[in-house]
Amino acid sequence: MSYAAAIDQLNAMAPELYARPGQPRRRFSLDEVRKLLNSLGDPQEHFRAVLIAGTNGKGSTASTLASILTEAGQRTGLYTSPHLERPNERIRLDREEIADADFARLYFRAHDAAQELVQAGRLPQLPSYFELLTAVAFLYFAEREIDIAVLEVGMGGRLDATNVVEPLVSIITDISLDHMEWLGPTILAIAREKAGILRRGGTMITLPQHPEANQVLGEVATELSVRGVSAVPYMPAAAAMGRYPVEALGATIRVDSPLAGAHQQRNVALAIAAAVELAGRHGFPITPAALERGIRRTYWPGRLERIAKYGVEWILDVAHNPAGAWALRASVRNQLEARVPRTLIFSCLRDKPIEEMAQILFPLFEHVVVAPIHTARAAARDDLLAAAEATGTPAVAAESMREAMRIAQGRSGGGVVVVSGSVYLVGEVRTLLLAAESESS
Repeated sequence: MSYAAAIDQLNAMAPELYARPGQPRRRFSLDEVRKLLNSLGDPQEHFRAVLIAGTNGKGSTASTLASILTEAGQRTGLYTSPHLERPNERIRLDREEIADADFARLYFRAHDAAQELVQAGRLPQLPSYFELLTAVAFLYFAEREIDIAVLEVGMGGRLDATNVVEPLVSIITDISLDHMEWLGPTILAIAREKAGILRRGGTMITLPQHPEANQVLGEVATELSVRGVSAVPYMPAAAAMGRYPVEALGATIRVDSPLAGAHQQRNVALAIAAAVELAGRHGFPITPAALERGIRRTYWPGRLERIAKYGVEWILDVAHNPAGAWALRASVRNQLEARVPRTLIFSCLRDKPIEEMAQILFPLFEHVVVAPIHTARAAARDDLLAAAEATGTPAVAAESMREAMRIAQGRSGGGVVVVSGSVYLVGEVRTLLLAAESESS
């Protein structure tokens, strides 16, 4: 079967986080994931792994750590979600995306195995989109005989498909309110779900954060006799912009990350702490030089990413919840202060707190353009416009992404256009901007 057929099948699957009216919400089960993987030869048992859970910063931490391990000469698998442009982005080996042919071959192997299990009555339902892609990633990593996989948890932790591995270390990034209909209505409840990636006698790497999250992580760590490792020593000694020194592996290294924004310093610190742990306790040949190179060569697009095109500076950021919106606001507020006019292209999913995100972001801009995104979970145009009206920010709705970009370009007057609110949105705009770049080169 072809790659196109694999993608068509995936796209036709109902999103696992969205239930249409009158339909029951999907239930997730690690037992079901284990049955599927067992039928595939238990690929997750053929490589060592690091698990990364949290609300924001998981992908940045994962990509930084994977880059460090690659620079240390390790065959490193990286599994992240969601993707910006194509599903292959989620599965990488030493910075290279899985090839289309390998993706298709392994997808149909996993899909066909799942169908057989359902027909035999051993599974009550076909795996979800995310569960199938996780199986594809594990098959690929096992087949390529990697040294280690860096796995970003998709949602929560306790019932996430990635949580079938036995991690060398578990990293927990910043926790905030998101996916509350699945994980619970409070930081306490969400943190307990994230703490599901911890193992008895294992290692947790984290940073001080919301007091309620700290409380839960401490309680679970104590219950499971988990050894806690703080990434605080790898934070800059004072507020730093750009490069800064930290002490790691017995040397002073210069942190020079391409990931913009002060909030990324926390994610880089977590990655450094994990690398030091892997070197010191698990024998990975990570050197100070590999740390420096890995941080510097990290690739993680769509996070305060800047693209100059059409006489405009486009800033793309996938902030998709209030915590992400606050981080974006803090990062661009001073930078945009003297840049007028300022325009925002915005859209988000209907299960996000639209009004709260609008209150955080919209007042920074003279113009807001509401754009359509292609998913059943998209927020309604009228709800987005109402959220803008409540902030007093002028807003218009576009019928397509190209139209949204044209409107924003026209209103920017050669200034700045920020694109944010949804991974779907950023991915589509990025595709259009890069396609235009390649056509003009």
